[in-house]
Amino acid sequence: MAAQTAVRGSDFARLSRQAAELGLLRRRPVYHGVRAALVGVLLLGGWTAFFLVGDSWYQLVVAAFLALVFAQVAFLGHDIGHRQVFRTKRASESAGLSGNLLIGLGYGWWMDKHTRHHANPNDVDHDPDVAPGALIWTGDQARPRRGFAALISRWQAPLFFPMLFLEGLNLHVASVQSLFRGVVRRPLVEGGALLAHFAGYLGALFLVLPPGKALVFLAVHKGLWGFYMGCVFAPNHKGMLMPGPDDKLDFLRKQVLTSRNVRGGPFVDVLMGGLNYQIEHHLFPSMPTGNLRKVRPLVRAHCASLGIPYYECGLFRSYAEALSHLHEAGAPLRAGAARS
Repeated sequence: MAAQTAVRGSDFARLSRQAAELGLLRRRPVYHGVRAALVGVLLLGGWTAFFLVGDSWYQLVVAAFLALVFAQVAFLGHDIGHRQVFRTKRASESAGLSGNLLIGLGYGWWMDKHTRHHANPNDVDHDPDVAPGALIWTGDQARPRRGFAALISRWQAPLFFPMLFLEGLNLHVASVQSLFRGVVRRPLVEGGALLAHFAGYLGALFLVLPPGKALVFLAVHKGLWGFYMGCVFAPNHKGMLMPGPDDKLDFLRKQVLTSRNVRGGPFVDVLMGGLNYQIEHHLFPSMPTGNLRKVRPLVRAHCASLGIPYYECGLFRSYAEALSHLHEAGAPLRAGAARS
């Protein structure tokens, strides 16, 4: 058994050496510099359009555009958090604060949550992304639910996409709450940046627009931003293997078997911020996002040689599989309702 464990333990090491020999683990400052510049121009252009359009219902078009741009800022912040852009932790944290300031998304909160997710993806005991909350992910999580929470969980599959329109608000609330829970290393700095964002954002809305239009702009912008973010992250793991306490998986198998890639070409690459290569990202989180498609054939071949299932599908198929998983998780509650 010890010999077998040693061989399994070396499976990822061999893959990692191959990726390193091809130079795929090296940072790409030009790639990230150009990407940051483009996102910055889009963000500046969106807010410029907001002030130029003024008191008009055409602002809803601007709100939709800024929702897309806010998500692209978040994707860039994701890369920064994974040390894809800067070598040192200090530089990454300093740049990561741009998320607090520009889009109101707490860097420290996200880093804590996302780091735990990467360490144990889809593990109900350790991955915060599959902890019971507004949604549940297993039948065991469903059974204790009562009242309104049970009603939501019972029909969470058809409610999933409508609920995503509240995700933007949820991201803001979670970012603020983390400041008081000992999660954030520099709560005063991060809190100040968040406060500056909210003050600037709301100040701009109510300065340019009458209250009614300002509230509609806010609802459309935050709703679409949250919907977009949710649609990008939902296909990555939902409906894939959920390891239990008795599953002893090495790093390679843990990351590959719990993740799903989404096919679709360059358009989907841009739309999903490169996170459609979720298997490669989980294996090499510090690899520049622009290199994930390059390492994909290497990972596929390596998994095939070891007999490890490597799964990818189209975007809409990934949504169908995620919804099917949500529907299955709520089955105990529907069965209980049918018996009562």
